[in-house]
Amino acid sequence: MSGLWQKLGHKRIYVALALVALLIGGTAVAGGIAVYNYFFAPANYQEVQAAPLPDRSTTVVPVLPSVGENSIADMVDRVGPAVGMIDTTVVQKSQAIDEFFDPFFRRFFGNSLPSLPQQRERHGIGSGFIISADGYILTNEHVVAGADEVRVTVSGYDKSFPAEVVGTDRELDLAVLKIDAPENLPTVKLGDSDKTRVGEWVVAIGNPYGLDHTVTVGVVSAKGRPVPVEDRIYQNLLQTDAAINPGNSGGPLLNLAGEVIGINTAVNAQGQGLGFAIPINTAKEVMDTLRTKGKVVRPWLGVSIVDITPDLQQYFKVQDRKGAMVAEVMGGSPAAAAGIKVGDVIRKVDDKEIENAQGLVDAIAEKEVGQSVGLEIYRQGRTVFSLVKIAEKP
Repeated sequence: MSGLWQKLGHKRIYVALALVALLIGGTAVAGGIAVYNYFFAPANYQEVQAAPLPDRSTTVVPVLPSVGENSIADMVDRVGPAVGMIDTTVVQKSQAIDEFFDPFFRRFFGNSLPSLPQQRERHGIGSGFIISADGYILTNEHVVAGADEVRVTVSGYDKSFPAEVVGTDRELDLAVLKIDAPENLPTVKLGDSDKTRVGEWVVAIGNPYGLDHTVTVGVVSAKGRPVPVEDRIYQNLLQTDAAINPGNSGGPLLNLAGEVIGINTAVNAQGQGLGFAIPINTAKEVMDTLRTKGKVVRPWLGVSIVDITPDLQQYFKVQDRKGAMVAEVMGGSPAAAAGIKVGDVIRKVDDKEIENAQGLVDAIAEKEVGQSVGLEIYRQGRTVFSLVKIAEKP
């Protein structure tokens, strides 16, 4: 009997030892987990797990970056009244020979049949924006080019106003108009297009297809685009994906502050979201001149020039590709008077070295009408010098 109790005593000891070991092991594991969480777990782990699910009834709808609720609408309300619709009329006159008369009648009347004068009117629509309270308006030159009558419709007035074309500049495609209203007109604020960044939100206001005060929104897609349109070559245009259509020409391209950063000018008919605008800083340079003088006076050399390609270098046996090569000399121009010839390479204007064709354009643009400049020219293997008197560009 005593041996049985002795055996049972040993088992109780074993069980107690096992329970103690289990307790120690559990404590060690729990302590290890606590140490790991303290030193190694992310500090925001608990916050992330505890984040409440969003309340669908109070979820805020995302808005465009930097655009508050109704901010575009508020801006349009403020700027829209300063945008006008421009209607143009071109009268085409011709003296028609009466081909519609049957020869039978001519046998009786001979050639004494009177010619019937014909007159047709062609109408166009564009946009413009008011730059001064006394009625000066900025638009594109191509909107009013050749027009016999120009009228401007302004918000708040039932009838359109006759407009005077005060000044135009075909090269930059800009025109200034003047209307006389009975009271001061709302005006736009001109921004700084040089500070405009690609990707900024922009708003176009205009009259596409005669739908007055149409608002479209997009971003500035690119800057400094050269774009040929028919016989014009625009330089340094802003590209935007804001919808621009016929009738938008001359209207403002605005930033979200309501400042004009461009003048909507052209659209690529083959693509979508390809609109272009003249930077407003370009217009600022000539606006006052157009208002006071009616035109921009530019210095003129009278040559067409090209960059020197490898083929031209080989054909004309030019030693390198620096300079601007003369492709055409205009009759009666300063260049013609100075004896400049096709194939000449203009290397210097006074002391300024010319690297390419654009370099020559920039160098002449810095000169004054009536000023004499010295040209260093490479011609058929030798260097010649010529003195040219700059004239006004016709």
